Amino acid sequence: MTKKEIAQNFLKLAASGHSHEAFRLYVGENFKHHNVHFKGDAATLMLAMEESARKNPNKIFEIHHILSDHDLVAVHSHLKQNSDDLGFAVVHLFKIESDKIIELWDLGQPIPKETINENGMF
Repeated sequence: MTKKEIAQNFLKLAASGHSHEAFRLYVGENFKHHNVHFKGDAATLMLAMEESARKNPNKIFEIHHILSDHDLVAVHSHLKQNSDDLGFAVVHLFKIESDKIIELWDLGQPIPKETINENGMF
């Protein structure tokens, strides 16, 4: 499995409410993350993802780009809590070693109703 596939599979599982499986399959033992809203350990993030899926069972997650450079993978995606939500443009940056995610960063930008830029966010 490629590093791109690991990142993609992890995000799809987590977004669809299967965060326990995502972490079991793809996260390494010494995992850490950098989301400022949660403690930096795997268990806290996994439970937050699980809670988000429970609160938003109709979540829509669409990957637009995946880039890979050595042990880093960047995923540019569109995350919507439901079909009426404009959502967020999100970039997840993964550090992967020995086929396991060992570090994760995520950045999000809300999608505005109106934008000056005719190219959109994707």
